[in-house]
Amino acid sequence: MKQSNIIAPSILSADFARLGPDVTEVLDAGADWVHFDVMDNHYVPNLTVGPLVCSALRKHGITAPIDVHLMVTPVDAIAQDFAKAGASSILFHPEASHHVDRTLQLIRDQGCQSGLVFNPTTSLDYLKYALDKVDIVLLMTVNPGFGGQKFIETALPKIEEARALIDQSGREIRLSVDGGVKRENIQAVARAGADTFVMGSGIFEVGPGKYKDRIDEYRELLAKA
Repeated sequence: MKQSNIIAPSILSADFARLGPDVTEVLDAGADWVHFDVMDNHYVPNLTVGPLVCSALRKHGITAPIDVHLMVTPVDAIAQDFAKAGASSILFHPEASHHVDRTLQLIRDQGCQSGLVFNPTTSLDYLKYALDKVDIVLLMTVNPGFGGQKFIETALPKIEEARALIDQSGREIRLSVDGGVKRENIQAVARAGADTFVMGSGIFEVGPGKYKDRIDEYRELLAKA
């Protein structure tokens, strides 16, 4: 059974010159979580933010859940650093860890929710053997590395497949989608089974003062999906 919808703006598309106020404003506008896209210029061809930024937002007064997507290798050390910096959930790509089960447990031992992330062509087979240690499943609907990419339509059947696996498990596991989610496709993504929507440019592109209108629009579309 699907859970209530979560909207999680990705700070990858925020204004880093005013990150604290920008994140505060988007949360005040109705967003639920803050999403971190952590890239190491090794696992993916880009370099973004580390635990210090997470800690800085907590010190700024951000109390909303911070959802950390690690696009790094190795995983374990930086996962622990983000947990100490105030992350609420930490997700990683199974192929980036030598011992997936151990890394999932490590994250939980740090007091965070754990999750697995699947690239567009990565099989969900890993998930079948880790459902007992997963709180969130994140499906990439673009190739990871850069914001503003176009949604890959062939991801929709994969969302349906993941939803079926989660439902069959009987566990309360969130199904998140990240990459090119916009007004024109958010309903199709929801109908396929997603309940958590990571959006960067799809929210931040409108600029300060307009976040509420955009998030309200997404809420209305989701209510009709």
